Amino acid sequence: MRLSLYVPGNSWVHRLDPLTKLIMAVVAVILVFVLPGYWASAALLAVSLGVLASGGVLRRSVPVFLGVSLIAITFFVVQGLVYPGNQHPALTLGPVTFYQEGLLLGLKLSLRLYNILAATLVLILLTNPSDLVESLVRRGVPSRFGYVVVAVLQMIPNMAATTGTIMDAQRSRGMETEGSLWTRMRAFIPLMGPLVTSSLIATEERALALEVRGFSGNRKPTFLHEEVIPPYAWAVRALYLAALILAIAGRWIG
Repeated sequence: MRLSLYVPGNSWVHRLDPLTKLIMAVVAVILVFVLPGYWASAALLAVSLGVLASGGVLRRSVPVFLGVSLIAITFFVVQGLVYPGNQHPALTLGPVTFYQEGLLLGLKLSLRLYNILAATLVLILLTNPSDLVESLVRRGVPSRFGYVVVAVLQMIPNMAATTGTIMDAQRSRGMETEGSLWTRMRAFIPLMGPLVTSSLIATEERALALEVRGFSGNRKPTFLHEEVIPPYAWAVRALYLAALILAIAGRWIG
């Protein structure tokens, strides 16, 4: 059972240390709000997609991008119709008129959405959560904060695995869980009870296990493996930080 969304691999992105990939994701998210133009935002998105592609996880990212496409379409529809700054008509569909100013704002918001999503996927899909937490703890981050990070990253895979187990158990007892929308809705309520209960039990068991292993102790932790930082990681950090500094300077001067 996979406990995270991390996709193992041996690409140059996989070999980067977790701190470098965290810097890449954080800088990309900050650049989303610093870069002023559409072309700059599109270029940033292309860079993030290139990183995902070089890591071999672009195909796995496609369903996520498609899942938020409804939000992006909503940006265009709402802003194109009711944005207060609308002045110049751009498209007329029957009685409905979309305006250029609103559509451009919808494009800006959509680029921000996909940039944030792509930067987050670089961190989630290409970084082992355990390695990320260990890297943070090495640098003085409290272990409790590290546990919260791991718990958040493992929440969706854990719930998906538990849901599958519960549904298999219910099907083996004759309950219909597939078919029409009404059938799925009827199966949803019996699913929620065991899912919530199992989540609470797992949380209590995890808390007891952590306590037994001295999680709340005050001594400095030791690590089984030495941290390996590839030489090109420093170049990647410098490149991203330089891009951030240049973007902030350009925004300040402009």
